[in-house]
Amino acid sequence: MDGRRRVLSEANGPPTASVLFVAEAPGRRGGEVTGVPLTRDASGQRFTRLLAQAGLHRQQIFVTNAVLCNPRASDGTNRSPTRTEIVNCRGWLGEQLRLIRAPVVATLGAVALAAVGAIEPHDRSLRAHVGVPVAWGGRLLVPLYHPSPRAGLSRSYADQDEDFRQLGALVRQVCALPSIS
Repeated sequence: MDGRRRVLSEANGPPTASVLFVAEAPGRRGGEVTGVPLTRDASGQRFTRLLAQAGLHRQQIFVTNAVLCNPRASDGTNRSPTRTEIVNCRGWLGEQLRLIRAPVVATLGAVALAAVGAIEPHDRSLRAHVGVPVAWGGRLLVPLYHPSPRAGLSRSYADQDEDFRQLGALVRQVCALPSIS
């Protein structure tokens, strides 16, 4: 991924965020273009809608990825990052987790859940523990499905909406935040 745009800047969110979202990688039509994770493409549009379901606003959150550059297949389409790419970016993710001390870390998808587990071990799996908070590294870890359109094949959109509503309630409870809805 050498030469690709690294999506990490103040546009990811404030260092005082209430929740830190970790996704898989910037999308080639989204974060790689805008420099802001989970924006512009279908996943970004869905994420914006899910944030609204949670009663959260971008100014309250920090969004990053397991890898900071867009991994592409030979035909130019997005692909999941390889284990080597995740290992190569682990230091960046670890440093973000160290600096952004959000009391809630929400992983978006199995790749992100595994990536944070390589930094601070946990016993969670996405399918078995979706939406279930667990104490992790001095904060709460909440595994959620990635907001990609394909996620509806594994978990209904209605269930994903409810997962985000529950996440919002948890964040408000932990951080004593008012709802913006």
